Amino acid sequence: MSLQEKLNTRSNGACELCGSTEGLLAYEVTPSDGSIDKTIHICSKCNEQLADMSNLDETHWHCLNDSMWSEVEAVKVIAYRVLKTLKNQEMLDMMYLEDATIAWAEEGLFESENKVIHRDSNGVILNAGDTVNIIKDLEVKGAGFTAKRGTAVRNISLPHDDAEHIEGRVNGVKIMILTQFLKKA
Repeated sequence: MSLQEKLNTRSNGACELCGSTEGLLAYEVTPSDGSIDKTIHICSKCNEQLADMSNLDETHWHCLNDSMWSEVEAVKVIAYRVLKTLKNQEMLDMMYLEDATIAWAEEGLFESENKVIHRDSNGVILNAGDTVNIIKDLEVKGAGFTAKRGTAVRNISLPHDDAEHIEGRVNGVKIMILTQFLKKA
């Protein structure tokens, strides 16, 4: 019997997270060894949500009220990770997980949980050390000059708590710039 057939039997042909029967696929819960114990059956909607944990639809995940009680450890791990990302402490407090299951859930927690993603005016992801160009003349308050359009800001740094700003040097002065006025070079 193939993995897909085993999953279909275990899940009764439904998503093990939300119960949907549309677009079912095998989802390996990282870190995984490829076994059925570390694989769950999920629908295309849950798969799409898990692929981009920075943009979760909280309404969709109300289904975890039921699936967090699953007897399948991999389902509990995903429920834990999603609830932790959504910062739903009330439901996390209701879950009972063995120490080994919590360790597995924490080990594979998605990096995006607390990570702030900085994007330029075109939606391109910015990283520390990148070079960006200013796309509009900006008056720098307190410094007495205007950062001109087209100015390159090299070796930027990214504040950990604010996705809308970057730090960089313009005319030798370290300033904060709104990402909406920047384009990655």
